[in-house]
Amino acid sequence: MPSGTLAFLAISPILTVFLFLVVLRWPASRAMPLALVVAAAVSMTVWKVTGVHVAASIAQGVVVALDILFIVFGALLLLATLRESGAVATIRRGFMDISPDRRIQAIIVGWLFGSFIEGASGFGTPAAVAGPLMLALGFPASAAVMVGLMIQSTPVTFGAIGTPVLVGVSTGLNTEIVQNYVAASGFGQWTEYLGQIAWRAALLHFAAGTLIPLFISSFLTGFYGERRSFVEGLKAWRFALFSAFAMTVPYLLVAYFLGPEFPSLIGGLVGLAIVVAAARKGFLVPAEVFDFPPRARWEKDWMGTVEGEVGQERPGMTLLKAWLPYVLVAGLLVLTRVPQVGLKAPLNNIVIAWPNIFGTSLSASVTPLYSPGFIFILVSLLVVLLHGMKVSEVKRAWASAFRQVLGAAPALLFAVPMVRVFINSDGGASGLASMPLTLATAAATAAGAAWPLFAPWIGALGAFVAGSNTVSNMMFALFQWGVADQIGAIREVVVAVQAVGGAAGNMITVHNVVAAAAVVGLAGQEGAMIRKTIIPMTYYVLLAGSLAYIWNYGVGLNLGTLVLGGLLLVGLGILVRARTAAPALSGAGSARGA
Repeated sequence: MPSGTLAFLAISPILTVFLFLVVLRWPASRAMPLALVVAAAVSMTVWKVTGVHVAASIAQGVVVALDILFIVFGALLLLATLRESGAVATIRRGFMDISPDRRIQAIIVGWLFGSFIEGASGFGTPAAVAGPLMLALGFPASAAVMVGLMIQSTPVTFGAIGTPVLVGVSTGLNTEIVQNYVAASGFGQWTEYLGQIAWRAALLHFAAGTLIPLFISSFLTGFYGERRSFVEGLKAWRFALFSAFAMTVPYLLVAYFLGPEFPSLIGGLVGLAIVVAAARKGFLVPAEVFDFPPRARWEKDWMGTVEGEVGQERPGMTLLKAWLPYVLVAGLLVLTRVPQVGLKAPLNNIVIAWPNIFGTSLSASVTPLYSPGFIFILVSLLVVLLHGMKVSEVKRAWASAFRQVLGAAPALLFAVPMVRVFINSDGGASGLASMPLTLATAAATAAGAAWPLFAPWIGALGAFVAGSNTVSNMMFALFQWGVADQIGAIREVVVAVQAVGGAAGNMITVHNVVAAAAVVGLAGQEGAMIRKTIIPMTYYVLLAGSLAYIWNYGVGLNLGTLVLGGLLLVGLGILVRARTAAPALSGAGSARGA
């Protein structure tokens, strides 16, 4: 069969998702079953994978989906518990004291707090924490999901204490040919070689991540503002860029000097301290405050089924007491992820496993006590004691969380099995490589020497289908290394841009979108979310790819320089328009106030 035909058949499950979920706007609960059928049919008829193997992949996916739903339930329970205890009302007042401007709040909660949580836990946890928190602050559910997904980019490569590099890239590259190359090239130990890849990835993220807070600000005002003006969000460009560098400068320094474990965690924490202090002083904060329209004028698809009310403040509920549950979540995530503490191994040893599913080589397992879901539930139980809650309040919180997670279950229980069928398509009687590798090989053949420009798209594809930067790196790191070797490119740069693309792909991965929508009760709006977040994702991979190209071939009259130049011109034009439009928008606001 011609390679082009094979590539088209391999991508058909992904095209099905995009057609029905994004273009035709079907809810994920309807689109994902259809995509699963397509993936299974192609796997069995073209890749000649046995029906038993496909069934085992589906079962494996169901186990993974249940693990994700456990995290979703924990996040929903924590939010409901804090709302019932009165903590959410106090947290909201605290944020209003920092700044009533929704752009500033989104940058602090999403970009900075979310980056810290990503550094500690990863695997979609930031959206499960930041999304409900923004909902409680009075954000539309749709806006909260959008922000939670957009920050699933820069911090992701170093999420969960560096797992996408230390596990994903390391596992993918850990072959005899790469080991021999490392030994012969003078890179030193294997961990030092991973560090070389890590700081290159951090430098690419440093460049691309600079505009993510600005995307957050402009998309908030463009999609959810009274005037639907993206320029209104760009008025916060000084604060957005300041917030970007407050996180990415320490992030890059940590990656270079300390390695891949702590860039996102330390970058997010340092940035949070700097930016909160600056916002309290009004440093670079726009003079005109942005807020959403009154709730009565919100569009129907902005709102989810999770309660957005913050409840009533209660006597004795100080800011410290209200924030303590989130401090406990962050602290426990760090303590259970850092190997030196000694908790990681014991918690990972408690495993519920299903080996050799249906007699195949596939297996599935979950580590319930290591899951962020367990930490969310544990902290929710501690809140009952810390905040002195009544039994009736606890019952309402648990009932609300159960009701919401049941609404999210159908989409995930089909989405994740589809992904596993897609990934596990190797080993069939056809002798073909798996569908993801077939796609990547066809793309590399077509791109030739220009491959560094296209390499991050493969990383993004891997993250989109697998729901994980770590898995994307496992699948494609060796492939990217091999292509770079064949075309004479810098291997470490191409692998680094694979990791960057895999991080950017998290903005649109179905796993993250469905889970993030679920924690704010926005099931059925997954396609609308992807249509928004695919814009910053596209910017991210274009910029990272152009920089990787220039890193390999230099600046000149070439494809990489042309793409970078085009992006810079667009960015400059946007900033110029923001500066020239600011007086007009301020005048319009003053006129309405008069």
